[in-house]
Amino acid sequence: ENALGRFLGVREIVPVNSGSSANLVAVTTLCSSQLDNPLRPGDEVIVPAASFPTTVNPIIQNQLVPVFIDSNLADLNLDPGQLEEALSPRTRAVMFAHTLGNPADMDAVMAFVRQHDLYLIEDACDALGSTWDGQFVGTFGELATLSFYPAHHITVGEGGAVFTNRPKLAKIARAVWDWGRDCWCGYDSPVNGKCGIRFEREIPGMPGYYDHRYYYTEIGYNLKLTDPQAAMGVAQVEKLPEFVARRRHNFHYLYAGLRQYEDFLRLPQWHPRADPAWFAFPLLLNENLPFQRHDLTRFLELNHIETRLLFAGNILKQPAYQEINARQIGALPVADRILKDAFFVGVFPGLTEPHLDYMIETFGRFFSKY
Repeated sequence: ENALGRFLGVREIVPVNSGSSANLVAVTTLCSSQLDNPLRPGDEVIVPAASFPTTVNPIIQNQLVPVFIDSNLADLNLDPGQLEEALSPRTRAVMFAHTLGNPADMDAVMAFVRQHDLYLIEDACDALGSTWDGQFVGTFGELATLSFYPAHHITVGEGGAVFTNRPKLAKIARAVWDWGRDCWCGYDSPVNGKCGIRFEREIPGMPGYYDHRYYYTEIGYNLKLTDPQAAMGVAQVEKLPEFVARRRHNFHYLYAGLRQYEDFLRLPQWHPRADPAWFAFPLLLNENLPFQRHDLTRFLELNHIETRLLFAGNILKQPAYQEINARQIGALPVADRILKDAFFVGVFPGLTEPHLDYMIETFGRFFSKY
């Protein structure tokens, strides 16, 4: 917690067992009755349709209403131009991921949330180390999330974190993370707890005091990270600057090598104020090509180059989301294009230039057939 907090320059790190759990904890925290103005069932949260499922699921799981907007074709992030159109009297929050480590337009997002007094949750699971105008993404809103899955910038095998500069939100998040109990401070040393009030909680109508280990102020879960994982994380954070530098190097090496194939591929773009710590290299097939995405990705996989689709694409086209209570803004053509034509390849720090040359050459062998 301390090491990662120092790296990001934030006060509070709440480690959890996955990035998906981090998103669940973050949204649930903002629904707490301990807040003066919590999210309530039926409130709306603006979110891109082209999202990872567990960026959207906590909204639904907390009985909130997702309002889906489209993405930009250039950076594959949410389209800030649709934020005002998505606004309604029930709008209370905005939640989105920085796609594959590429920061969204935070100037536009922050202007919108400040104007309308909205909560902001940044899903930074793919963006640890990315900055906007020199400021780490994830440090703009009330809460942000990270993933420590093996493919991410650092790993503890499986894990994640919620982070914030607001101690009250961190206290609620720790309750959500720890079965919902009021205090997480420990009770073995000293016996009375680090808070000093372990035996001073009261339950109305019951005489005497109640041990705060069994005093519940939130509807919580058990989503904690283990100590052995945290030990691994300490070592990983020490290496994080090197990991980020290697990812950036690998991204730009691939970018230079793939530019020769722009008749077939739309290469990623990023804002001049953004400095992405790339999680992966996103690609979009150009339109009206004589082959389909699966033809290319199958060829790459057969040649030992792993690929991933850009998560759910337009999530509203996925079977599980056909009957959810939601709104959408417009026809979502870019989200549909992502669903049809987008994929990504890796920029893992362990890749060397010979590996990257092989990747570039393999793309060329496929395109040479056309």
